[in-house]
Amino acid sequence: MAQARLTPALARVTGIGHGMVFRLLASICFWCAALCAPALAQWGSPQDERPWGAPHAVEPQHVPLPATPQFVPPPAEPDAMSIDGLVAMSGVNITWRVENPFRFFVDPKDTEVHRATYLALTPEQRRAGPVLASERALSRRHESGWAESMVSKVCWTSRKNRHICPDGSDYINPKHHNVEVRLENMPEPTIDCRWIASPLGGTDTAEVTVTKPCGEPVVFTAPYPAGLNVSVAVGGIEVASSEIRVTDVFVVGLGDSFGSGEGNPDVPVRFSPERTIAYGGDKAGELGGYPARVGSWKQVGDDVFVQNNARWLDQACHRSLYSYQLRTALALAVEDPHRAVTFAGFACSGAEIVWGFFLRYKGNEWVPNPPDLSQVAAAADAQCGKASAPRIDMPEAYHIQGAIPELQGGLVLNKCPIEKARKIDLLLLSLGGNDVGFARLVANAVLSDSSLVRRLGGWFGQVHGNQESAALLERLDTRYKAMNRALHGILHIPWNEADRVILTAYPPFSMLDDAGAVCSDGSAGMEVFSDFAITQKAALSSAWLADKLDQIMEESARHHSWSFVADHRKAFVGRGLCAGHTTGLGSIADDLRLPRRQGGLWVPYNPAHFEPYAARQRWFRTPNDAFMTGNFHVAGSVMQRVLKLQSFSWFQVLLASTYSGAFHPTAEGHAAIADAVMPRAREVLSRYGQQSVAAEGGGAPRSIAPALGGDGLPAIGGGW
Repeated sequence: MAQARLTPALARVTGIGHGMVFRLLASICFWCAALCAPALAQWGSPQDERPWGAPHAVEPQHVPLPATPQFVPPPAEPDAMSIDGLVAMSGVNITWRVENPFRFFVDPKDTEVHRATYLALTPEQRRAGPVLASERALSRRHESGWAESMVSKVCWTSRKNRHICPDGSDYINPKHHNVEVRLENMPEPTIDCRWIASPLGGTDTAEVTVTKPCGEPVVFTAPYPAGLNVSVAVGGIEVASSEIRVTDVFVVGLGDSFGSGEGNPDVPVRFSPERTIAYGGDKAGELGGYPARVGSWKQVGDDVFVQNNARWLDQACHRSLYSYQLRTALALAVEDPHRAVTFAGFACSGAEIVWGFFLRYKGNEWVPNPPDLSQVAAAADAQCGKASAPRIDMPEAYHIQGAIPELQGGLVLNKCPIEKARKIDLLLLSLGGNDVGFARLVANAVLSDSSLVRRLGGWFGQVHGNQESAALLERLDTRYKAMNRALHGILHIPWNEADRVILTAYPPFSMLDDAGAVCSDGSAGMEVFSDFAITQKAALSSAWLADKLDQIMEESARHHSWSFVADHRKAFVGRGLCAGHTTGLGSIADDLRLPRRQGGLWVPYNPAHFEPYAARQRWFRTPNDAFMTGNFHVAGSVMQRVLKLQSFSWFQVLLASTYSGAFHPTAEGHAAIADAVMPRAREVLSRYGQQSVAAEGGGAPRSIAPALGGDGLPAIGGGW
């Protein structure tokens, strides 16, 4: 009865739970019994009723007493834990995080670079734009960009055009996640802790026991989705326990060049500090003195030249790790310690809703193994994981009563059975621009009226203006309607969860300067090719149509109940194509001019010093930037055979300055778009119970924050 009264009383006084109080009382009793035993033996038999300390009247007879157990000091663990220590441990708790939350990266160290960079941001940076702040922090450490060291270690193979991990595991449907577990508020981090991990959900997996110093983290494998129960004991006394369940979010990216990351190759081209190239043979002429790639190549298109090409996550589609879609998925992964993200991207430069989303499109660059499925079919195939989604004759629902004749009759697409398909949690979408000839609008604004390119059709595409684009705008909503049916009917996005589709607006037209006005007439940032010249009249006209495109996209998103993101459009004002200088009174990054060799000297700077991912004022690639970053060329034989060009060597300059991503957002621009998408993505996940409490505060617990270097950035090694 005394214990029954004492336990709750101590609990009220100390604030400790009843279980811990009981263990403390048991420990006190053990110590009292051990310490008092020798004193009891000294005073004799319990039957001796003389007062304590009174002398013996007669010599007592020595009757053997029962042997008193010899006091044996307890092991080091209990000895190290005083009563005060046990009380202090009442505040100990378990914290945990997913070891590799962005599963697309094979190496957890690559994910850790981004997670640590995020955790090193100030609270203000996290609120204002964590992806952009992280991109700038990483660019200071990687002259050629952070993606260069990571792109070869991902769960994607261009050889098969599938999301396949090197270890052969099921990437789309994970069976488990490694989690890093540690103790927080541990007063004695050097003593040993005994960890016990037991699978939840009645699985047959055996219990795992690990003994390590309490201050060191432990890595367990948590079954998915059931999870683990983890407990930790010190000296046989349990001090903390927790259930660990990982939330794995499936994010799919579909779209065009603005979704693929065009203009931002994972491995950009490098240039020789001395060598030049002449397009046309005359080294001193108009097409001479251009920067030349590094390497001992003999002619454009030979093996050595090709080996030094820009490299992409997907070469055919110019899909990049810098894409806003991948950056959004990555940001969702690193901000929440309890979340993992499975990302599957299929955006492809040049794709349209018809040719790209519905029908097979081979991409922007020739490769031996171009995409073999349309984007919706590829996404459906991915939903089946390691199994293949069957090919099915589609109903006549997608041509919208003949309004889209290309989709009439014989439409066969992959579709994973709903009972086998992994549910898509977020679908990031950037489509519609090519359907209205967005690239041709740009060409209309930057090509001089006398340009020969205006008269070239075929591969480059026809140039057109308001009248042609206005007609195409009228059909765009019909195409969105067909696409909406496919998202629900083929990819199984529930009709009442249509807001999981996030359509992203295109940034404002690239002709805007730092005051929000159209760039003045001229060729700043474009002198790489003599036919390029901005005209304000054409630029204003194209900008009006681009804004009209944005309005139609917003209306269509509202009609189909998709989420629509356009907040980044304001951030792009002042970041247009002509934002920078041509005077030399500023950084190389903000210099709009192309380096050329003149009189034996490079002007305005040596091309070897160009940094494609340095922070800069403009968030669009100029034609000059594109030449210095992607530097796309084709072999001379292709020029003659496919393009039918015999003497147009200047066409290589055009390709190098346009097909390399001109007029597309830089890595900073993509990061800014991702920052605009993030709040909406969090909102959607929260609505469906997929946003954990751990992410609400903007990051992981402080107990797992990284150490910082002298510059305030994460002090970790390996590829920085």
